Amino acid sequence: MKKLDRHGYLFIAPFWIVFLIFSIYPVALTFYYSFTNYTGAEGEQLVGLANYTRLLGDTYFIEAFFNTIKIWGLNFILQIGGALMLALLFSDLQLKLKGLAFFRATFYLPNLITISSVALLFGILLDWQHGSLNMMLMKIGLISEPINWLTQPVTAQISVSLILTWMWLGHSFIVVMAGVSGISKDYFEAALIDGATRWQIFSRITLPLLKPILLYIMITSLIGGLQLFDLPMLITDGVGAPDGALNTMVLYLYNQAFKYNNYGYAAAVAYGLFAITLVFSIIVFKGMFRKERSPKGA
Repeated sequence: MKKLDRHGYLFIAPFWIVFLIFSIYPVALTFYYSFTNYTGAEGEQLVGLANYTRLLGDTYFIEAFFNTIKIWGLNFILQIGGALMLALLFSDLQLKLKGLAFFRATFYLPNLITISSVALLFGILLDWQHGSLNMMLMKIGLISEPINWLTQPVTAQISVSLILTWMWLGHSFIVVMAGVSGISKDYFEAALIDGATRWQIFSRITLPLLKPILLYIMITSLIGGLQLFDLPMLITDGVGAPDGALNTMVLYLYNQAFKYNNYGYAAAVAYGLFAITLVFSIIVFKGMFRKERSPKGA
């Protein structure tokens, strides 16, 4: 029996070897580099907590943090709000909307397009001189002159948020709709018989029972949002233009490492990002499942 157990370890050894080499080792090495001044050209020297001290007072990183929160925050509100609204419409027993499978596929389609194609597409649509969006808005009279969407800080951040919403709304809708489908229709039918309104059914039945699903969406959206990199990188000059408005935390990390060769400081930025993500995830988790305080004397 013991001989067979040893053979079992041989079968799982390839996975653990690959996992240790390509996952654990890079994480451990990055943690080590975060305490050095490694630049890639010379041997590294230990500098203690100097990189983390610099990070706490780095105005560019702080600006990148708030840029990331602004872009992700608007996208998150629109994404979750849109997904819940669509789920409410398609789960309404009185409306009885048809074509759920078609709409699920249609809304999810943007999520299948590569990010480079999305950046190219919206770069053309939002072009200042020949973009379709400006032409359409001018034709219907909403604007009198073209707007340079990607060269003004506010409009650039809003544009990226809306593009992300367009990409990920379908994914959130499918997940929320799966959660709604798992709720017994008996609850909704009983509520209708008792004379409950649509809002009462949604707020008192649907939302409370969707808490685990919403928590999953919030955590995954938060992690993905704080790691926002590819779209700001591809849609502008790669350093956060205009005026640093699209300089996200991961874009700042990337430039520190591969443009300025500050690998040691970039490693500290990576672990700073990990700490921020962990703290925000704990806050979201605690906020979703905070215990209701029982009244005094109960």
